[in-house]
Amino acid sequence: MSTQLRPTDVKRLNRQWRRRTEGRLSLMVESVTQPFNLGSILRTCATLGVDRLWLTGNSADPDDPKVGKTALGTGAKVPHERLSTTADALAAARADGYKVVALELAKGAVPLHAAPLEPDVCLAVGAEDHGCSPALLNGADAITYIPQIGRVGSLNVAVATAIALTEARRREWVGFGDEVDDPIGS
Repeated sequence: MSTQLRPTDVKRLNRQWRRRTEGRLSLMVESVTQPFNLGSILRTCATLGVDRLWLTGNSADPDDPKVGKTALGTGAKVPHERLSTTADALAAARADGYKVVALELAKGAVPLHAAPLEPDVCLAVGAEDHGCSPALLNGADAITYIPQIGRVGSLNVAVATAIALTEARRREWVGFGDEVDDPIGS
């Protein structure tokens, strides 16, 4: 019979995956204005070990109580910096050794499963209503999109961010799934 893991078992399981994670992963958030979206993004970043978050444009403030309500304190676990322009954020990511891959339904974009998400990648997402700016799209090293087969044209920015960050980590973890110890010791 399956049961939920106890908190100590969850910590043990997470520690096993951390040991198998060597690649650096960062995120650039451009003009995500809704606090609840930014809170969800922060929580996802903390969960998947995002090393750095750059905020640009008119993105919500991570210190906003509405952001905190969704982030549940995880915002403090993700180093973040606000930069005044997208060009400054792109320069900061590159100065830290990251390749920038924008997530957008745009001409020239490749599907997520074919995107260059090797370690030391900075994923970049844009505003809820109009996506990544032309400056971000033109400044990115690559552009990717999430294939969709339904009758809806796009995903919520927080959900899309979670999918893309998870795919980047999944690639690093391929082959480790069978080697992870049983966290409940049975």
